[in-house]
Amino acid sequence: MASASEEFRLVSPGFDHAGRFPRKYTIEGQGAAKNLSPPLEWYNLPEGTKSLALVVQYIDAPDPGSPIVPWVVWVVADIPPTLTGLPEGVSGKCEELGGDYSQIREGKNDDKVIGWRVPKLPSPGHRLEFRLFALDANLNLGNKPTKDKLLEAVESHNLAEAVLIAKF
Repeated sequence: MASASEEFRLVSPGFDHAGRFPRKYTIEGQGAAKNLSPPLEWYNLPEGTKSLALVVQYIDAPDPGSPIVPWVVWVVADIPPTLTGLPEGVSGKCEELGGDYSQIREGKNDDKVIGWRVPKLPSPGHRLEFRLFALDANLNLGNKPTKDKLLEAVESHNLAEAVLIAKF
């Protein structure tokens, strides 16, 4: 069994020590510091990792018809294992960054747009769940992967999963 220091893990230097994320990562940010995807870093990829995939959901999203319905914030597939993280504001800029970033495919969120989008959060304490999957293959889901297609494909290729919970 791997020790905690060898465990596949996901962190964000953009969140404070208590895991709270600033408004600039939401629709409530100001000007250019609005709806930025947060910086992410991962450590200890499992041996045999060929690609990574990421699903970010607002897990406390209220719905009048249900108690809680997770809201898809970001779907990312085909992240090369040569990358050790994603810089702040990378969403929507992978092509222009070039290199390994150009292999990344962003999918539609629940606002029906490609890329990172956090809805208006009603009050502090709401949570975002970041799930990063280390995969033994490239998923090749096309240019606009959906959460459902990604999670279905991940089932047969998942080597490990790292979860990060952030609070607003």
